[in-house]
Amino acid sequence: MASIAPPAEHEPVVEEQPPKRKRSLLRRILKWLGLSILGFILISALWVILYRFIAPPITLTQLFDGNGATRQWLPIERIDRNMVRAVIAAEDGKFCSHSGFDTDAIAAAMRSNAAGGRVIRGGSTISQQTAKNAFLWQGGGYFRKGLEAWFTFLMETTWTKRRIMEVYLNIAETGIGTYGVNAGAQRYFGHDASRLTPEEAARIAAVLPLPRRREAVDPAGFTRRYGNIIRARMAQVARDGLDRCVYD
Repeated sequence: MASIAPPAEHEPVVEEQPPKRKRSLLRRILKWLGLSILGFILISALWVILYRFIAPPITLTQLFDGNGATRQWLPIERIDRNMVRAVIAAEDGKFCSHSGFDTDAIAAAMRSNAAGGRVIRGGSTISQQTAKNAFLWQGGGYFRKGLEAWFTFLMETTWTKRRIMEVYLNIAETGIGTYGVNAGAQRYFGHDASRLTPEEAARIAAVLPLPRRREAVDPAGFTRRYGNIIRARMAQVARDGLDRCVYD
């Protein structure tokens, strides 16, 4: 009599699992990345809050300027109002109404850049320029522009418009090895920025985009014409109260 073989037992199916070492490494990387991002957020926020109350001791641009860095801080209450009106007229007519970013100017800059040409517009507000000058380095690139947007957001959230203007006017490059409108006024006109005529203020504002190539004392060509345009726009800034947020 033939014997009946017992049914074959099914072997258990074992699912392949990723090595524990790889999973542990991935967790460590994600943890390190998360802590790095959190640390950057906290440090940058504290840095911005600190500069709300103290003058930036030095900027990266000043630190690496081979021509030196002549500067002399002047509180906003002592800076001639003509200078405030001049930079608003030249750089950012919506300074008091935007929250750090001028979307219309950014769109116009993108159209201008896409069309090509010699002059590449940036569309940066005074707030963005202050963020770049105070916390970052010069130059372009998406990474730096992203950091600039972050610091601009922090400044607009924790600073007043008056403070943004004060820091901008004291750290913006106004000539070769010269920083701030006070040092610029002393260099070009022999007196500080507490007393500036509308023409003097307009001339300083005219050199801001290219401070190492333009001259404020006896400007010629485009710089002279641009200064005259700024001088005319200053009347509109005064008439429409476009600098009101600095003084209210």
